[in-house]
Amino acid sequence: MVDITVKSLTKKFGDFTALRDLNMTFPAGRVTCLLGPSGCGKTTLMRIIAGLETPTVGEVFFGSQSVNRLSTRQRNIGMVFQYPVVYRGINARRNIELPLTEDRSLSKAERDKRVDEVLDILEMRHAADADIADLDNGTRQKVACAREVARRPQIILFDEPITNVDINSKLQLKRALKEVFMRLKQTIIYVTHDQTEAMTLADQIALMNDGVITQMSSPRELYDKPNDAFAGFFLGNPGMNFYTHIAVTQGKVSCALFPLSIELTGEHARAQAVTLGIRPEYVRILGAQTPLSVRGRITSKSIVTGGQYLVHLRVGDIVAKAKVAPSVGCDLATGSDAWVEFPIERVRVFGQGELQPQV
Repeated sequence: MVDITVKSLTKKFGDFTALRDLNMTFPAGRVTCLLGPSGCGKTTLMRIIAGLETPTVGEVFFGSQSVNRLSTRQRNIGMVFQYPVVYRGINARRNIELPLTEDRSLSKAERDKRVDEVLDILEMRHAADADIADLDNGTRQKVACAREVARRPQIILFDEPITNVDINSKLQLKRALKEVFMRLKQTIIYVTHDQTEAMTLADQIALMNDGVITQMSSPRELYDKPNDAFAGFFLGNPGMNFYTHIAVTQGKVSCALFPLSIELTGEHARAQAVTLGIRPEYVRILGAQTPLSVRGRITSKSIVTGGQYLVHLRVGDIVAKAKVAPSVGCDLATGSDAWVEFPIERVRVFGQGELQPQV
């Protein structure tokens, strides 16, 4: 296992800057997901780490060794792509074993042991002797993953490996990959635009936007404590409720979300205005008034994933979304009033117009 460090990394394609002065470390033996919208630079960063692209400025280190001058082959990495890369005309077991035959230090027994191990972890015993042409796309992608894992390179790079498989195969692959990552503890970089994949598989997430890493945190910290409005918006279904241009008066804010003024600290207390954010699942709809609740009106509701209700509310002149349990949502009537609470400990404060506000 080895960590990966990028220093002052910039990549330009003509006048377009794909990566902007990145400085970060991917810890050894952990899974880091590069998450972000299409075009944010995540695949470019992965290709530079793999040696498939050359940085315009900056260096890549595996441990203490600079690898800028090493070819992809010399970097001893594994790669799994969007589409399964498999060898036609042979069965799944042979597909996994074939690269191992190039390592003359491995006996036949050791090769068989490695192949059997990944077949078990990926639950592929039933397909081991099937011709690769007879397997569905999801199982072929499992074979491609198994082949790289069995090689035991110091680093494995995954470029959106479950994007192009059917929904059932996606779920199976996600579970299988989670098991692989937990069992083998290799250094893994996983590129995806799917927040569910990242939240499920990652030890840490590097959130990217416009060629920069906006935040690098554990999945839970990134979700609960976003550094900026982009993280609050991009993560979550739906994303955060945002309330912009909230005036700050003598270090306090007053708005329809709270029955009392809320005192701010640090730089926010000295600002003229701030943005407030809260995730819909933390907004509470109550059956009775509490000291911190305010009166709101339900404008619409709908059933979403898991049987929860997504409820749209109007509180004074502010519109809010709340995601509530079925037991709460089923009793709410459109057009009725309800007591609503925006818990202070769940509200995030962002600097007005800042990319990465102090929180």
